[in-house]
Amino acid sequence: MDNWQELAEVLVEEFVAPQGVDDKRILEAMKAVPRHFFVPEQYQEDSYVDTPISIGEEQTISQPFIVAKMTDLLALNEGDNVLEIGTGSGYQAALLAEMGMKVTTIERIETLAHRARMVFQQLPYDIRSIIGDGREGYPESAPYQGIIVTAGAQIIEESWLSQLAAEGRLVLPLASKEGRYCLLVRQKTKSENAGYKDTWYDYCRFVPLLAGIKSNRQNTSQNEKFS
Repeated sequence: MDNWQELAEVLVEEFVAPQGVDDKRILEAMKAVPRHFFVPEQYQEDSYVDTPISIGEEQTISQPFIVAKMTDLLALNEGDNVLEIGTGSGYQAALLAEMGMKVTTIERIETLAHRARMVFQQLPYDIRSIIGDGREGYPESAPYQGIIVTAGAQIIEESWLSQLAAEGRLVLPLASKEGRYCLLVRQKTKSENAGYKDTWYDYCRFVPLLAGIKSNRQNTSQNEKFS
C-alpha cells in the first residue's frame, strides 16, 4: 500500500483528533505505524478507516479512535513500563512501542500471537510477546505504570491490581449493570493501603475476555515468552 502514510494522516487529522484526542505523541505515532501491516490482506483497503476490522479467530483490530482514546487514558511517559492484556493484531502494542514505552503484551490465542510477533520483527519493535492467560497478568515484568485490557472484562482481576505501580493506571472495558462495556480508569494511589480512584468514560464494544490458552499444540501449559 504505497500511499498508506497519506491515508494515515487523513485518518488521524479528520477522524481521530476531532473526537477529542489531542496528545501529539499519540497522533504522530498513529501516523507512523502502518496499520495495514496488522490487518488481513483481504481487508487491507479498510486499514485507514475509523472502524474495527476482523482479524480471524473471532477477534478484531479495534477502531483507531478507541485505540487512541485508551492510549490517552493510560497517561504514560516515554520509558514507562506497560502491560497489554490481549495482543490481538498487535497494533496497540506497536503504537505504545512507537511512543517509547517498554511493552509487554499477552495473547491467549497462539496463532494471533505468532502473527503479531512476525509484524513486530518486520517493523521492527522491541516488544515482549507472551502466549498466556491474560487474567494472570505478567508478574515477571511488573510493576507497570500502565495496564491496558483490550477485551471486555466481567471483573477486575486482583493480579492486574497487584502488578500496578504506585499511581499506575489500569484502563479497561468493564461490564456494567446494563450489560454493556464501559471504559474505566482505575488508578492506584500512593498510600500504603493501596487505595484506588475510579473514573468512568464512554460505553464501547469489545470482544469478551476469555480464560485459558487456545493453542495449536496439545500441551501448552505455561506462558511462552518472546522478545
